[in-house]
Amino acid sequence: MEHDTAIIDSAQVRAFGGGDQTGPSPVDRRKPGTKFTLMVDRNGVPLAVRIAGANRSDQREILPIIQEEFPEVGGQPGRPQTTPDAVDADAGYDSETTREVLRCLGIEPFIRKRGEQHGSGLGRVRWVVERSLAWLKGLRRLRLRYDRSETVIHGWATMAMSVINFRLWHDDIQLAR
Repeated sequence: MEHDTAIIDSAQVRAFGGGDQTGPSPVDRRKPGTKFTLMVDRNGVPLAVRIAGANRSDQREILPIIQEEFPEVGGQPGRPQTTPDAVDADAGYDSETTREVLRCLGIEPFIRKRGEQHGSGLGRVRWVVERSLAWLKGLRRLRLRYDRSETVIHGWATMAMSVINFRLWHDDIQLAR
């Protein structure tokens, strides 16, 4: 499997009762919430998920998910690829510092700038991560968070990624598009 492009986006969910990896939600009247940052390949196959408090900035989540969570891809002789060749993200990840760090890592950033028109063409690429986030939040244990332990919520997120992968690989028609 070739992971030349990573597409990143995040979604927030309500965390009833608080717990690990929660924070005051900036969009839900400061009620406790959790942010799921999801990285997928160009077919929408989940590669990694990162969990943080809802008040955590997207700009602070993009580099850790790329550097720490990107899976090593084998299959060819030599060293496995440890970073994607390109990253697509929305304006929430817009930062010139982030772009410079990604370029230093050998990754070409395609991040929409704030205040720019939406007609940049990233929507034709980013829809796969939006679809995967919708499927992730379609599992009730992740749509409304009742578990307080970070380990338990990370286990549910990992299982959700497995379900999404199974659905994608089971239906070859979606991957061919």
